[in-house]
Order: sequence, then C-alpha cells, then structure tokens
Amino acid sequence: MASEYPGAGYTVSIRLSYDNGRRKLANITTNIADADGDITSVELVRTHKGRITRDITLNAFNEEHAIVLTKRLRKLKGVRVVAVSDPNFSVHLGGKIALRSRTPVKNHRDLAQVYTPGVGRVSSYIAKNKESVWSLTSKANTVAVVSDGTAVLGLGDIGPEAAMPVMEGKAILFKELGQVDAWPICLDTKDPDEIVNTVKNLAPGFGGINLEDISAPRCFYIEDRLKEELDIPIFHDDQHGTAVVVLAALINALKVTNRDIGSIKAIQTGAGASGVATAKMLMSAGLKDITIFDRNGAIHKDRDDLQNNEAKLWAAENTNPGNIVGSPRDALDGADLFLGLSGPGVIESKDLEKMNQDAIVFALANPDPEVSPEEAHKYVRIVATGRSDYPNQINNALCFPGLFRGVLDVRATTINEEMKIAAAQALADTVPNRDLSDEYIIPSIFNNKVATNVAKAVSDVALKTGVARRSRSHSGEHFPNLSRIKI
Repeated sequence: MASEYPGAGYTVSIRLSYDNGRRKLANITTNIADADGDITSVELVRTHKGRITRDITLNAFNEEHAIVLTKRLRKLKGVRVVAVSDPNFSVHLGGKIALRSRTPVKNHRDLAQVYTPGVGRVSSYIAKNKESVWSLTSKANTVAVVSDGTAVLGLGDIGPEAAMPVMEGKAILFKELGQVDAWPICLDTKDPDEIVNTVKNLAPGFGGINLEDISAPRCFYIEDRLKEELDIPIFHDDQHGTAVVVLAALINALKVTNRDIGSIKAIQTGAGASGVATAKMLMSAGLKDITIFDRNGAIHKDRDDLQNNEAKLWAAENTNPGNIVGSPRDALDGADLFLGLSGPGVIESKDLEKMNQDAIVFALANPDPEVSPEEAHKYVRIVATGRSDYPNQINNALCFPGLFRGVLDVRATTINEEMKIAAAQALADTVPNRDLSDEYIIPSIFNNKVATNVAKAVSDVALKTGVARRSRSHSGEHFPNLSRIKI
C-alpha cells in the first residue's frame, strides 16, 4: 500500500538548470506542488551566464510518483534536468559506519604499546584476571546489534545482507544518542539454536546484546535462552524498546486526558513480538482491560488456532477480560485507547467515533499507520504515530541508547522489568507537566536530556535490584589498580 502522504521514505533530489528569469523558480515549485510533491529544500548550486542551477529535494508518495515529478519538470520550457539522485541511497554509499582508533599510532613506541610486544602483558593479565576485560578492552562500552534479517522494518524476511543498512543505522543512533559503540552482526542462518550458539561465542567481546528484526515466535526463544546462558544484558528492541516508549507516551497521554491507567479500556491490533511485549508491559504498569487482535480477530480463551504460539496463548489467558470476539472495529465501542502495532488500514477513521470522549490513538505501523492521523483527529483527542513528520512520534530510539548507556555504566548482568518501567517513567518525565499537550506527550529524539535521564533511571534500578556489577560513581574508572600488576 502506498503512503497517503509524501514522506521521507521516498525522497528525490533533482538538479535543475534554467534561465534566471522572473518567476522561473516560482513556476517550478508551483508545478511540483500541483503534482503533490512536497519540497523539503531548495539549494543554490551556481549561477553562470544568465542561467542558474539549483538542487530541489522533495518527498514523493513512492518511486513511481518521483518519476512522474521528474518528467513534469523536464517538460517545462527553458528548464533542464541535470541529474536525479536519491539522498537515501547517497548517504549509504560505502556504508554508514567505520572503526575509529582511540589511540594514535605515530611511532614505534606507540606501536609497541598498542600491539606487540606491550599488548602481551595486558593479555596475560586478563587471562589471570578475567574481570579486567571490562577495564582493559572496549567490552564495557560495546554492544552487538544482532539480526538474521527475517523481520526487517515492514519488509519482512529480506535476508542478512539487506538487513545491514538498518543495523548500521542502529549503530549510529547508539553512538550519536548514547555514546555507546555498537556493531552490526548479521547472521546467515534462521536456525534459532545456531543463532544462540553464535551469539554466545561472540559475547566475550561485548557488554550487551541488542537483538533486532528477528521474526516471531523465534525471537522469544532466542532471547530467553540467551538471557539464561549469558551474564550480559540481552535486549530484543522490537519487543521491549517499543513497549518502553509506548508506556512513556501513554503515561503522559493519560495525564493530559486526566485518566488512570487502571480504569481505561484498550484495543490493540498486532500480536507479534512488539504487540505481546507491549501488552505485558502496560499490564505490569497497571492496565487491566486490554484486548489484542491478530489477523483472525480477537484473541480469546476459546480460540482453537493458538496451540503452537506461546505468546498468543499467553494473550488468550491474560487479556480480553470480556471475552470479546470479532474484529477491532466491533470492539472500539467505549474504548479509551486504540493501540496499533500491526499494519495499515485495519480500521476506518469513522470507527473511532465509537470510542469514549478524549480518546487516545497510537497508530504505529510505519510508514503507513493503521488509520490516517489527519482523519483520526476528527474523532479523538490525542494521536501518536511512528513517523517523524507528525507530532508525538513513538520511536524506539528514545529508549535503547539511554537504556544501554545505563546498563553499561553499572555493568548490569541483565535488563529486568523494573529497569524497563523505570526507563519509561524517565522518558515520560523528560516532558515537564507544564509543557504537556495533545501534540506533545513524548520528547524529541534530539532532546539531549532523553538518553541521560533514561540512563540514570536504569542504572539506579539496576543497583537497587542487585543486577549491577559496580556503582555508577565508578563509571569513569577505566583501569585496574596498576600497583597490583606485577612488572
């Protein structure tokens, strides 16, 4: 399904050369607007002998729409299309990440210290004092971003090679937002046990593991086994990152609408990894009435097609207190929250009219939400999406950089439920009560307080719940006691 509105997923940059006459630029931009192109920038390249060259970057519905816009510009008198490029591809040329040395090697002394022979003494020390690997290597600040490419964005099973750009992007966000070094590990296997064994074998070099874009229900098994068998934090972001940010947004939406989480009725579409994990977290935070829908309708105790799916069996036993059957459209009557973690078009905007006054809609399918945000606003008070071009963007990047910063600071052995709820509360609290509004229930990804606040909350709870190896006050201590090392 194509997006109903032009978005950054389909961006094209068109270089135009034209006679620098009166109203020429206005004519060009009007033609683009008339064809539903969304101009995001106009940049001057050069002027020469009465001609001007500009780069016009615009959003389109899809690739076909971008082609139509380009052909339209080619037909304009006196206008020449010099080049057409896609900035999304340009930024990926050569990959988006690279290794940078923290220690310069400028002479033989430097070489002898960072490599042979000096490194031998450090390795010998670590062999006898294994915990010192946290201080004498990059382990304490490095996360592996692991995927098998089976559930990438909304693209599905596209393989490990195609997953690489997404994992590289994830690594960039770890670094830019949380100052955490991360590296993509894309595995060419779909065997859950093989994935578990591979990650276990890689684990000595990492302080945490972020599982990403692994299809359900395999992701549940993989995460559970790794949590049991490793002593570093394992975090499946598609499950728990989504859950943390949804809870944070809901905490503030309930403040704005003067509701209590224990008294609202919630309807949720989507029973995959993120759907089930989010329902569990909302219930841990006090939600009592939530009904989950998959492709076959409401999940309830009498469904006979759930035997091979432990996550859906859990949902059948623990959600839908009214034993609702049928479609989500049938169940919206009297609901306070619609939570979409599924796909586009699962409900019509008119269906929202049946919800309670001041209702809340989180339509998080990306790039195309479960219901049009513009249309939803006619019937409900608060709307959030997963997109950056609407207010209230619910994005996992609000969680994982700060969360891993916090667990690495105290060298936590795991990420427990208390730490995730603390992360959600810290994220919600980053928006001061005085600033809360219908269109501001969640902070921006670029708010520099987000990662700091989440990190502190997570590390505090790690210490309180006994899963931290050290206190945060020692987070700047990178070296063992050198006086104890034999010369």
